[in-house]
Amino acid sequence: MIAGVEAAVDPTGLEPHEINPAVERLLDTLVGIDRDGWYPALEIERPWSRHNPRLVGEFARPRAIRRYLHRELAALLHRGATMTVRPSRPALAFDDPDLFGALDEDRFDLRAKKLFLFGPERMALSLDRLSHYTGTPAESFERHVLFTNYAMHVDAFRQRFPDAEGPERDGVQMPAWHHRTPAGDGVSLVNIGIGPANAKTITDHLAVLRPDTMLMIGHCGGLRNHQRLGDFVLATSYLRGDHVLDDILPTTIPVIPNHRLNSFLLSALEGAQAPYRLGVVHTTDNRNWEFNQRVTMAAIRAARAIAIDMESATIAANGFRYRIPTATLLCVSDKPLHASPKLAAGAATFYEASKRKHLGIALTCLAQVRREHPDGLPTHDIRSPNEPLLGTH
Repeated sequence: MIAGVEAAVDPTGLEPHEINPAVERLLDTLVGIDRDGWYPALEIERPWSRHNPRLVGEFARPRAIRRYLHRELAALLHRGATMTVRPSRPALAFDDPDLFGALDEDRFDLRAKKLFLFGPERMALSLDRLSHYTGTPAESFERHVLFTNYAMHVDAFRQRFPDAEGPERDGVQMPAWHHRTPAGDGVSLVNIGIGPANAKTITDHLAVLRPDTMLMIGHCGGLRNHQRLGDFVLATSYLRGDHVLDDILPTTIPVIPNHRLNSFLLSALEGAQAPYRLGVVHTTDNRNWEFNQRVTMAAIRAARAIAIDMESATIAANGFRYRIPTATLLCVSDKPLHASPKLAAGAATFYEASKRKHLGIALTCLAQVRREHPDGLPTHDIRSPNEPLLGTH
């Protein structure tokens, strides 16, 4: 252990104005231990808890989630928790043979409450891969994350936020742009490309940052006769035909958007006087499902689906797994069942007309989240019986 490196805070006698400086001292110690090549351990004593009064967890690169940790630890101190930070063990290198076994997140002791959803090895690897895929440091991500699969939404985002921080290098797989704020409650936009594999990959890694929201703003095929190109679709549930999470989260498990997020999106749609429809979104892993229609069409009819895409249900399912509020606002770009396939000739005009309005509605929704839920959206509907103390927002 590193000699003399430890910090503790007992809230007894602390005045309210002393809470934030005390949390900052704890976080400075966490960051310093990590910088010295150790996993820092955080111990929390909760005198009000009968079954789990003492919880201990380890972290990697705590600087990446510093603002999140500050919010959570300050709330616990206000309730009367005692906290201690100390070195735990030397951090594993990515080429250490022991790293592989430590990444398994299915190992969960139902008899004990965890402090954090992820182990430090899993956290370190995901933070490194976020930088690899997006071209930006994990520390640049803000509390609210938008996903798109079109460069035009990136263009609209950069026009809206000309000072946004973007990739440090060209050619990254899923480039990200960040409108950063001093409070960390700005917006990050990630162009995840096409398909559920990418959607799972990015949300697997982004989950360690504990964002307040994840919102998909892609395009979809409209499945109803009265829909028009440019109409919006607000998902109320998902038909999961993406297959990338079936072994981890069976399709029999219901997955729905966060109710508050959906209500804010609905308010933003009506405020913008935008045409929309509510309903089931079918996410498929087959871009050319039209060539073999029988199975997909049967599922669409049975679920009364109103739109089809390739990412939304994957993001929602991973949001459910990792306790992150999600929602989906799509824009109809084609109508495959009604003689209006997505063709190159008309795409440019449609995209140019829709991109700013689409982004604007999403940003209006997130502004309302900030106003009404500065400490994170309610997550009661996606918590589990063995929920960790941290990592629930």
